[in-house]
Amino acid sequence: MAKAKTPRVPKATNNQVITMPEAGSVSLIRKTSPVNNSPADLEAKIRERAYQLYQNRGSAPGLEIQDWLTAEREILARQSHQQTA
Repeated sequence: MAKAKTPRVPKATNNQVITMPEAGSVSLIRKTSPVNNSPADLEAKIRERAYQLYQNRGSAPGLEIQDWLTAEREILARQSHQQTA
């Protein structure tokens, strides 16, 4: 008879769960802060702006990709403008 396997217990980790910010709780880009070009910060800004666009159009599903591309275009344009200023 085969030996029964013991259930695996997940290792303790310090992973944090990321949640969407409340509307208006965080400024998208602070003019007094330096431009941060890290991919994680850039993605967070795009994600926040896409969520704002989603809420502005009544939280209706179906245009998530359009929201993301619009947010990406806006954030990259702002970042480019800040770097040249």
